[in-house]
Amino acid sequence: MKQEKYVAYVGTYTHENSVGIHIYDVDVEGGQLQERKVVPINNPSDIVVSKNKKFLYSIADEGVEAFKILPDGDLEPMNKQWIGGMRGCYVEVDDENRYLFVGGHHDGRVTMMQLKEDGSIGEIADGVFHKGMGRSIAQRNFTPHVDCVKLTPDQKFLCAVDNGLDQVKVYRVDYERGKLELDDIIRGPLESAPRMIRFSRNGKFAYILYELLNEVEVYSYRVEKNQPVFEKIQTITTMAPKDEDICAASGMEISKSGKYLFCSNAGINSVVCFEIDEKTGMLKEVFHSRVNSDYPKMLAIFPDEKHYLTLNNSSNDIATYKINYEKGYSLVNGPMIKVDKPNSIYIMRLPE
Repeated sequence: MKQEKYVAYVGTYTHENSVGIHIYDVDVEGGQLQERKVVPINNPSDIVVSKNKKFLYSIADEGVEAFKILPDGDLEPMNKQWIGGMRGCYVEVDDENRYLFVGGHHDGRVTMMQLKEDGSIGEIADGVFHKGMGRSIAQRNFTPHVDCVKLTPDQKFLCAVDNGLDQVKVYRVDYERGKLELDDIIRGPLESAPRMIRFSRNGKFAYILYELLNEVEVYSYRVEKNQPVFEKIQTITTMAPKDEDICAASGMEISKSGKYLFCSNAGINSVVCFEIDEKTGMLKEVFHSRVNSDYPKMLAIFPDEKHYLTLNNSSNDIATYKINYEKGYSLVNGPMIKVDKPNSIYIMRLPE
């Protein structure tokens, strides 16, 4: 049986020594990455790969940039486009590669970009600036900050997570006219700072990560009479019982099988793993482990789910860990991989 080959793309901030997107060959069984090359681009802080695995889209200082994914996983630049606002922080693409969606932390904007048949980025289709003010606490900027944009599994709605307003705005996506229409608002607790949203693999549940509360809220999700319906069913902490308050929940991902949800915590520098109940969507803690690096801003789970990695934004490295689900712990797996300001990652299986 031929062994599957994987590649990892790591987006970085380039204001120090990194120059773009780092490409790694992935040893899934060993839980390791081997750097292959770096593709130059200014501040590719977030990246996304199209469902057909033919194109990669990235944030850039100039707006957004498109790359063609070559058979060996290398990247070939295609084009760049301005997004009609300040530099974005998050990108999402629909399953049919019709539109690219961009979230803007700095200006609170959601942008909808046309995609052409060849995969390149077209003109701006629509753009919405969030308005309003959240409540203020020390050192928190409480104006609109769109930190994540994520399509619902049915592709009908776009969830825009606003860290400043303590809200997730739910937009109906009109693919024919290229428009976004506000349909619902999920209101988080005051001064909670929602950071991102993820959906279960079966599409029935949503998970919202709160940066300041260090919590995950679990929602059931369905569509009734063509309207999105989110109902909260659980709230669970990302912190261990004896953890101090100096913590900021930073990353969240669901494993390939859909059995596990992982969260990373900055400040206390830890990772927590939850088991997902397939029927109810509720979370149960499996383990909570300290990590050896500083500010694990994002994380990723290896395809076989036996290892995970953290992108450590302050210590400038990537660390991998081996998981023991039965005994409830994870241990560091090999030496750190040095990379300046890693911020996003996408692990992809190469075509045979």
